[in-house]
Amino acid sequence: MATIEFLLATAQLPDSPSPRVDVELLLAAALGKPRSYLRTWADREVEAEAVARFEAALARRREGEPVAYILGRQGFWSLDLDVAPHTLIPRPDTELLVETSLALLPGGPARVLDLGTGTGAIALALASERPAWQVTGVDRVDEAVALAEGNRARLSLANAAFRSSHWFAALGGERYGLIVSNPPYIASDDHHLGEGDVRFEPSSALVSGVDGLDDIRLIIDQAPAYLAAPGWLLLEHGFDQAQAVRDLLSQRGFVEVHSRRDLADHERISLGRWPHE
Repeated sequence: MATIEFLLATAQLPDSPSPRVDVELLLAAALGKPRSYLRTWADREVEAEAVARFEAALARRREGEPVAYILGRQGFWSLDLDVAPHTLIPRPDTELLVETSLALLPGGPARVLDLGTGTGAIALALASERPAWQVTGVDRVDEAVALAEGNRARLSLANAAFRSSHWFAALGGERYGLIVSNPPYIASDDHHLGEGDVRFEPSSALVSGVDGLDDIRLIIDQAPAYLAAPGWLLLEHGFDQAQAVRDLLSQRGFVEVHSRRDLADHERISLGRWPHE
């Protein structure tokens, strides 16, 4: 039988940007063990059934399927979240939305809205850090709402809730001190849509018109009706869209408009405060 060390050394993922990490994650999952087990027990022989599971997962990854979809899990902030192909895979860049949100509002009671919640990543990260907040996540995809609720229940976060809504459509006259969103922001003709992991993610969570800003325009236009002044609106966007998003926020009447940079030094989120009652 093959050892762990042998399987790690011989597995091939030539097109992956992170082949070693991918191989370790897939082998650990096939064994039902944490990644640390692979280093501690490198000389252990692997049962044939586990080898078969590992090779099947490798084959899926070679076809380009994201590791998160193969495993059904993805880490975000301090949480381990279930993911599925009908939701966007949470990414480290989006943690900037969480970090900025936590810095904007004090730790006391607040009502917070996460638009297009997907797996519930942003909403659940905020709820986990601020027990006094009441965080609502909405998504127009019913399967995403169910997935987010499943994550909430597994993490036992009673101060988060998830509902079906296409942006603000089902929210009536509710108001929030903070609205956050990682909406679709890729242009419909962007060549990246045919590359890498993005090929497997739902286009409805990625594409937003010819310039990628259709959903951002809608959110900025409608958000004031749902903000309790002086409430904040935070939006993730593409690396080259910050100026356009700042202009849209300012034109709508938001103040203190600015952008913040991610770990790659790209202007990744833009935000503004709604000053009016």
